[in-house]
Amino acid sequence: MTFPDQSPEAIRAAAAAQRGADEPGNPVQRRRAFPMPRGRFAWITGAVSVVLLGASTLFWCLLLFPVALLKLLLPFAAVRRRVDPVLNAIATAWVSSNAGWFALIQQAPWDIQGNAGLRYADWYLVNCNHQSWADIFVLQYSLNRRIPLLKFFLKQQLIYVPVIGLAWWALDFPFMKRHGKAELRRNPALGREDQEAARRACAKFSLVPTSVMVFVEGTRFTEAKRASQSSPYRHLLKPKAGGLAVALNAMGTRFRSMIDATIAYPEGIPSFWDLACGRAGPVAVRMRQLPVPPEFCGADYTRDKAFRTEFHHWLGRQWQAKDEEVERLMARRSN
Repeated sequence: MTFPDQSPEAIRAAAAAQRGADEPGNPVQRRRAFPMPRGRFAWITGAVSVVLLGASTLFWCLLLFPVALLKLLLPFAAVRRRVDPVLNAIATAWVSSNAGWFALIQQAPWDIQGNAGLRYADWYLVNCNHQSWADIFVLQYSLNRRIPLLKFFLKQQLIYVPVIGLAWWALDFPFMKRHGKAELRRNPALGREDQEAARRACAKFSLVPTSVMVFVEGTRFTEAKRASQSSPYRHLLKPKAGGLAVALNAMGTRFRSMIDATIAYPEGIPSFWDLACGRAGPVAVRMRQLPVPPEFCGADYTRDKAFRTEFHHWLGRQWQAKDEEVERLMARRSN
């Protein structure tokens, strides 16, 4: 089995070419921060942000749920093709209001490159490193209305979160049980359950343009987790290939491309509260579109050991290049 050239050198060259094509000159997105309390009074900005986020969630969910009820009562593909775009449009407006506000109150500029040349009416697989809850808002701001609504894999327990859990269910976000390694060793069938859940979700996504979002690290990066994993990367955890491989197997022929996204916070990883208070600091985002290898679309990750090995190598080369990209972006702290 052969794969396209995805060596770190080739990936860096493609990323540089993408940056040059998309963003001539200095691409830093400078904006005048919305005048909100700062310094020791930043908690007021945070409180306003949380209230606005809650009000926005309730407002858009009141529009979302009646449409979702129609889909529940008429679970036919023909109905889904008409109803899902309406649900996604409501959710996109919801994302616009939230992500726009959080970006508006930040004092530091955001440096976003590589998000041009995308198509809203198409399918994408988005793969990104994960450091903070702020990552989701950064990605939503960077890609909103450029590609379809981002839909990502969630822990099963999150379906019980009031209001928002029901909204995720209505929008067909896939819920995964994410069994531990010891549990999977005792009962390997549990791993196949999550894979089947992912395949069912991807089958629904194939009906209307969708962006499937994957954090392949499986959890947020911390130095403690990196050390416990003995991760070979400086700024990343080891990637978990299973979810990405299942999405490619289920929908690979649908995806226009895979968007490889890298987020870095040169002055430190912000928490959600930092973002809400307008003190997330500088944010750097780098994106590049990678072709989906046709071989990945039909291969069985769980049963084909040779493919599994090659897939790990392919993803590992991307992860090495991503780690080097984060290192370059983080080096700005000393400049």
